[in-house]
Amino acid sequence: MDTQNTGLMYNIEKSILKKQSLYDNSKLRYFVRAMLACLFLTLGTAVAVMIGQAGEEIAPGLGKMLYAFMFSWSLVMIIYMNAELGTSNMMYMTVAIQRKLIKPKKALSILFYCLLFNLIGGIIASLVISFTYKFHALPSDHYLFTAVAGKLAKTPLQIFSEGIFANIIVNTAVFCTIRMKDDAGKIIAMIFIIFIFAYLGFEHVIANFSSFSLAFFASGGTVPGMTIGAVLLNWVVALLGNYVGGALVIGLLYSWLNKDQTEYVD
Repeated sequence: MDTQNTGLMYNIEKSILKKQSLYDNSKLRYFVRAMLACLFLTLGTAVAVMIGQAGEEIAPGLGKMLYAFMFSWSLVMIIYMNAELGTSNMMYMTVAIQRKLIKPKKALSILFYCLLFNLIGGIIASLVISFTYKFHALPSDHYLFTAVAGKLAKTPLQIFSEGIFANIIVNTAVFCTIRMKDDAGKIIAMIFIIFIFAYLGFEHVIANFSSFSLAFFASGGTVPGMTIGAVLLNWVVALLGNYVGGALVIGLLYSWLNKDQTEYVD
């Protein structure tokens, strides 16, 4: 552990050891918490696309703003319900390796299973939500379908670049929850920080697990451009971009900035 008993890296190290303990003592519970992360993401996506559609019917462009605001509540649910999100664990596990808290093989195993069960949770949650009244007989130009079709039409370079910024933003929000003491302040910070990536349409692989699955089930598989190849390309390239942004730019960089004991620490 960091020798300082306060501060950002001390709390990150505590979280890392807590995750390792859960994984070592009950993998099943760890897997369930990873599935719960995508349950909350799917719920956030579902309400966001519905409100986004309503906003577009009021005024062009309003839907995107309302979508971004409502989607931001997904991270609030994930953080406060102690779910395991793969994109934040990219940061945690990279710091764990760099600081020699967890052996690389185990850290990669924790991250792999977190991502896998995020995916499983997103697929299951999306399937069940697609049976609900609101998602029956959606028009082909519904906000959900047009948003997902737009994501699938992006080039790999766009996806990768946006993936970097998406996870810089997500892990900045995570850092804020660690640094802030007041719950109201944490929630406000998370909403406005996540709003940035949601409004700009950046690519977040876990969010895309949910949005793509929900669009597939709600449309009966008729979303333009939705092929297995296009979906896998988006997920893989977004994951790589997310890793660079969350693990390297935020995780590794801030771990290095706080490695030596100086007055200028976070």
